[in-house]
Amino acid sequence: MLLARLITNVRVYFARDAQEDDEDGQGLAEYALILALIAIVAIVALLFMGSQISNKLSVIGNAIDSVT
Repeated sequence: MLLARLITNVRVYFARDAQEDDEDGQGLAEYALILALIAIVAIVALLFMGSQISNKLSVIGNAIDSVT
């Protein structure tokens, strides 16, 4: 009787643990999708505004060089 109850409790524990692992994996996948979306937006922004950003960084770099 005691052994059967112990086995049942262990099964319930591992079933809950397995469910929690599935949810952790789902959360990780969601974070990966968000990260991928941010990376895509950043790449598209650099493609469209790359030359303007490069010009501004050159101006800033030249200003820093003239000060030192």
